[in-house]
Amino acid sequence: MKNSSMGTSLLVLLVFATLTYCSDARLQSCQPSGKIRGIKPPPGQCNPENDSDCCKQGKMYTTYKCSPPVMGNTKAVLTLNSFQKGGDGGGPSECDNQYHSDDTPVVALSTGWYSGGDRCLNYITISANDKSVKAKVVDECDSTMGCDDEHDYQPPCPNNIVDASKAVWEALGIPEGDWGEYDITWSDSCQPSGKIRGIKPPPGQCNPENDSDCCKQGKMYTTYKCSPPVTGNTKAVLTLNSFQKGGDGGGPSECDNQYHSDDTPVVALSTGWYSGGDRCLNYITISADGKSVKAKVVDECDSTMGCDDEHDYQPPCPNNIVDASKAVWEALGIPEGDWGDFDITWSDA
Repeated sequence: MKNSSMGTSLLVLLVFATLTYCSDARLQSCQPSGKIRGIKPPPGQCNPENDSDCCKQGKMYTTYKCSPPVMGNTKAVLTLNSFQKGGDGGGPSECDNQYHSDDTPVVALSTGWYSGGDRCLNYITISANDKSVKAKVVDECDSTMGCDDEHDYQPPCPNNIVDASKAVWEALGIPEGDWGEYDITWSDSCQPSGKIRGIKPPPGQCNPENDSDCCKQGKMYTTYKCSPPVTGNTKAVLTLNSFQKGGDGGGPSECDNQYHSDDTPVVALSTGWYSGGDRCLNYITISADGKSVKAKVVDECDSTMGCDDEHDYQPPCPNNIVDASKAVWEALGIPEGDWGDFDITWSDA
């Protein structure tokens, strides 16, 4: 009886684990949100330019509120659109209420990637056939609705579309005979978000330990809200920081409100890679000169602000920084004379 009870318990645990795994998998994937029934366009509606589809009476079309996860190189389908006045893109672009020439590299993204306008007027990098082009996001390719006057009686957009102007197709060198649908990859391009003017630190402010920079009066410093895309081996610059109390890292680390010994491999990441704390207390693998070390993410290296009391009157962090404790530098075997700025690669552990 004891063995039977144990077997039953194991079976229950196995079923529970399987259900949990399946539930997690569903949460991490993009599922359809519903269906809509097609309506035949009224006469003169639905511009068929660029082989655009028009809704068919009674046909059921799948809708989505999400898109596949964005990675360093996100797979997508490139489609052709005209954002000019009178083109098959319909009205003015949603991001700026403007029309855009076919000769300008602009795109619309499926609803999930459009992300409620978060990518509006930002640039993405589109790649195919060993060529790349930067294009500005100006509109949404609506995956949630369609087959109505607002959407020019076109079906809902699939959830994996980069809908691009002629200029994008030409820049990628795709033969015109292949225009229509084409497999590509894309990633977010990181542009500066602004500038701030430096302020001379008050006496006793700005800890110069580890050759930390201090803001200079009147100097303009570039700020970023983003970092380069994360890949399997993301290029970065390793800098030196002390996360100990009294060190040049300032106050306690943001992730855990703690100080950390210089002998512990910990890092702060530039704002874009810090990702609002998503990597907090996770480990990354840092590699250089054939050696690697795992380090815990405990803080943000703020790329959006600086030159104030909160940031110890240090400039904004560049957008490609892994700011590391002494233990990381030692584990990588970097000669102490080279400590300061050092080219490395990193990946999520």
